[in-house]
Amino acid sequence: MKIENIFPIWKPKGPTSNQVLERLRKITGIKKIGHAGTLDPLASGVLIVGIGKATKMLSQFQKKEKEYLADIKLGMESSTDDEEGKKRKIFVSKPPSLREIEKILKTFQGEILQTPPVFSAVKVGGKEAYKWARRGKIPKLKPRRVQIKKIEILNYHWPILSLKIITGPGVYIRSLARDLGKKLKTGGYLKNLERTRVGEFSKEKALTISQFERLITKSIKAHKNPSS
Repeated sequence: MKIENIFPIWKPKGPTSNQVLERLRKITGIKKIGHAGTLDPLASGVLIVGIGKATKMLSQFQKKEKEYLADIKLGMESSTDDEEGKKRKIFVSKPPSLREIEKILKTFQGEILQTPPVFSAVKVGGKEAYKWARRGKIPKLKPRRVQIKKIEILNYHWPILSLKIITGPGVYIRSLARDLGKKLKTGGYLKNLERTRVGEFSKEKALTISQFERLITKSIKAHKNPSS
C-alpha cells in the first residue's frame, strides 16, 4: 500500500479537522499532511486527507460534490449557528407546517448567495473570521455564490427538522440552518451534522483513525519484511 496517497478518513465528533491531521502525522511519521475541506468539531463525517506528495491532489477534491445529513433545531437561534453557541429562544405562535417548510426549502436549491457564519475560517483582513468574533468584533462577511443541488426532508417533528443535502463546494450547512430559520421566522441553528460523502468517497469507504493506524502498521511491517 502506498502511504503517500489520498485517504477518506472518518472524523468523529469532538476533535477539530487539524487535530485529526496531527494524529495521522504521529501514525505515519510524515509531516506533510492536509485535508480537502474542514469539518467543524461538532460535526462527524468523511474528511479527505492527502499524505506527502498526494497533498498536491487535494484541490481536486475541494471542488467535488458533498452530501450531508443535518438536524436543524427551529425555534431558537445560536451565536455560532450551531449547538456550540449562545442560544436565544424565538417566540413561535404556531410551528410551520411540513408544506410551508417544503416551499421555503425550494428557494435554497440551485445557485444561491450565501453568507458564511461569523464563526468560520473565512479570512477577514488576513485573519480568520472566528478569531475576530471571539474578541467580540463581529466581522462583516460578504455573501458568496454557491450551489445546493438537492434538499430532501427525512423527518420533521417540531422543533427538529432532519435533512439530506447535496451541495457543490463552499456551502455552509450552518448558514443554511440560520437562513432557513429566518425565512420561516422561527429562528434555527444546526444541531447535528454528518458529512456522508465527498465525491466518490462515501461513509462506507471511509477509514476510522484506528482502521487507518492498523493499515499503516501492516504496510510498514510488510515493507520491512517483504518475504514474510
